[in-house]
Amino acid sequence: MAGHSKWSQIKHKKAKEDSKRGKLFTKLIKEITIAARMGGGDPAGNARLRLLLEKAKEINMPQDNSVRAIKRGTSEIPGQSYESYMYEGYGPGNIALIVEVLTDNKNRAIAEMRTTFTRKGGIVAQAGAVSWLFGKFGVIRIPSSAATEEALLELLIDHEITDINSEDNVTTITCDLIAIEDIKQILSEKKIKIESAEIEWVPQSTIEVSADNEEKAYEFLQALEDLDDVQNVYTNLG
Repeated sequence: MAGHSKWSQIKHKKAKEDSKRGKLFTKLIKEITIAARMGGGDPAGNARLRLLLEKAKEINMPQDNSVRAIKRGTSEIPGQSYESYMYEGYGPGNIALIVEVLTDNKNRAIAEMRTTFTRKGGIVAQAGAVSWLFGKFGVIRIPSSAATEEALLELLIDHEITDINSEDNVTTITCDLIAIEDIKQILSEKKIKIESAEIEWVPQSTIEVSADNEEKAYEFLQALEDLDDVQNVYTNLG
């Protein structure tokens, strides 16, 4: 079973309630641009792009923004060139971190990230130092009221499910990357609302820290998330 990070649940709630739509749009536009560049502009043949476009609809991002981002990715129109990077490190209480960055200025992104690590009690680590503690999975979230864990297990038993966990009125289904589309289809056919469907770094297990370090850790994680070039932050904080 995969570990359950409280931070992933907090991020999910914040994304639903966040009033700073412009910032959410900016981050998503970058991801769409990269996805189109790497896998082509046709969502039918680009699963990552398809997920991102569905996410854009969920947060009511104007369709024109998505179209322009795709065209920038496929070089149909000029625009900023974004590059993706992944960094690893440790935070308060020795929590492990993976930080995904999309930027048009690597030097700026690194400088801002390192400054945040230093100010908030973190340490940037070498590549591979903590990523072995995580695995990349499909993560689908639905309202807990939509179905019990037992009902979901019975419904999805023939698919590559890693874990099903309910917490704070949200049920998280963790699955193999190749299974995410099939599972979404099954849930949609059963009229089960999908709140989000993402590809995430999921910790193999989580760690507990003291109350003081937990508060510092959440402040640190939020500070990283607030950086313009940071797309996602993953941790093994339980």
